[in-house]
Amino acid sequence: MNKKDTAPKSGKLRQAAELLLKKKKNVLETSFSNSDTSKIIHELEVHQVELEMQNEELKRAREKAEYSEKRYTELYDFAPSGYLTLTKNGEIIDLNYSAEQLLGKERSLLIKSSFGFFVSLDTRAFYNRFLQKIFKTKLKESCELKLETGDGSIKYVLVNGIISNIDEKFLITLVDYTKRKLVEFELINAKKKAEENERLKSSFLANMSHEIRTPMNGILGFTDLLKNLNLNGDDQQNYISIIEKSGIRMLNIINDIINISKIESQQIEVSVSKTNVNDQVEYIYHFFKLEAELKKLHISYNNELSSDKAFIMTDREKVYAVLTNLVKNAIKFTQTGSVELGYTKKKDFFEFYVKDSGPGIPADHEEIIFGRFMQSTNDLTRIYEGAGLGLSISKSYVEMLGGKIWVENNEAKNGSTTGATFFFTIPALPVKKPKADSENNPFENGANDEPGKLNILVVENDEISKMLLITMVEGLSRKILKARTGVEAVDVCQENPDIDLVLMDINMPEMDGYEATREIRKFNKDVIIIAQTAYALVGDREKAIAAGCNNYISKPISRAKLRKMIRNYSSEKTMS
Repeated sequence: MNKKDTAPKSGKLRQAAELLLKKKKNVLETSFSNSDTSKIIHELEVHQVELEMQNEELKRAREKAEYSEKRYTELYDFAPSGYLTLTKNGEIIDLNYSAEQLLGKERSLLIKSSFGFFVSLDTRAFYNRFLQKIFKTKLKESCELKLETGDGSIKYVLVNGIISNIDEKFLITLVDYTKRKLVEFELINAKKKAEENERLKSSFLANMSHEIRTPMNGILGFTDLLKNLNLNGDDQQNYISIIEKSGIRMLNIINDIINISKIESQQIEVSVSKTNVNDQVEYIYHFFKLEAELKKLHISYNNELSSDKAFIMTDREKVYAVLTNLVKNAIKFTQTGSVELGYTKKKDFFEFYVKDSGPGIPADHEEIIFGRFMQSTNDLTRIYEGAGLGLSISKSYVEMLGGKIWVENNEAKNGSTTGATFFFTIPALPVKKPKADSENNPFENGANDEPGKLNILVVENDEISKMLLITMVEGLSRKILKARTGVEAVDVCQENPDIDLVLMDINMPEMDGYEATREIRKFNKDVIIIAQTAYALVGDREKAIAAGCNNYISKPISRAKLRKMIRNYSSEKTMS
């Protein structure tokens, strides 16, 4: 600044100083004998006041600078983005609080450390190219990095960087977008899962089409052949046997689908009762013995405990279903050799096993075979019948019982695979005191006396099902009446008070079976009503009993089971 620039400011300052001096002195003008001395004193006093005013101005300027610095520091340190100053070699010179939090270490430990140390190996190449580009172009550049921080967490950051024009330091900002990245991963995984579910659904529908059409082809085809009047007795029986087997196969598929539906809707309940595991194993052995021998397979079983020690409290039907599925699979996939089933007692649980000498399970398929609609390989569905639901159902049942299920390949001495062994465990719950005989289900423990004949009302809106029911009860009935709807059933019961037993369909037009039963109970408390339905879901029996039915039977109806129920009630009628 030259003298011309400072002159006006200096003049103003002097004027202000002289005015202030006059106020301070606040005295009348005094004559001095020596005018020079008076001038010197006056100049000194003016300069003193000037210095005081300059000091005050400097003090205000310093306070303002300190405030600005403090404000800058706060803005820098607590900015939402991380700020870093690096050397050309990537060493950290300075950083703010947000960067310190992102990197997961104290600031004192981060100074002079390398920022590249925190960049994950899979994004380090991006970071190196990012640095090279900035030093080459001297322009602002961006990249996305994954950081492995000092506290062990993974952070995803958007990095912006530029070279300082003053000292060529490397200035970068870090924007944390980890939450957004995790949401992206979830969306990607959800998309993959949806695509996989869609693939499984398509595969399942294709398998179901094949599995249902194949037995239907046998049923319809051989039914048509039975129309040939020139068939001999042996051919007829052979065709009937094929139709029966095809029907059983179709029913098994439908049952598997229903069971999966029940499991998914959490409608499966655990019914715990006293169970002899020896009896379970021996029954399944005898059940599959003929099928195994027809394939020239050796089947055996091993019961570790004596019969009096083999009792536990569990759901016998679910244990039976799991063992049945495993043995059926073992026989299906084993072409030569043997199948063995059994169990061992281990502390507080039983470990069941089914061992075969089949092809074994590929290591990468040991988990997926327990998934729904899956076999060890989808190609197997072209070789072996089955919808790929059995192991999934078995896994769900075992987990309901508090156990686990897994598979291991059998290895020969030379290291080769010689089949597989499926294992599952269930808790060895102690046996409870048995219930009194009076609590047993009267339908399952009827007398063996020759029953009397009953007047039976068949309520069924499907003509084929009605014909089948009438055929099933022939020989047990004195008189058979028919009704197509719930309204007709109520009218028939009112007009025929001597009806002994009603076979009540649940799903009917106009009035369903539940409502019809409630109406009948208003005027007839004694008639026996057995609900019969194709729904067969958990809770249906309870709904039927609550409506006033005596019991419940699901379609397809077993002729033997239905006749046993009727005999029980017929015996009660005879004895009453």
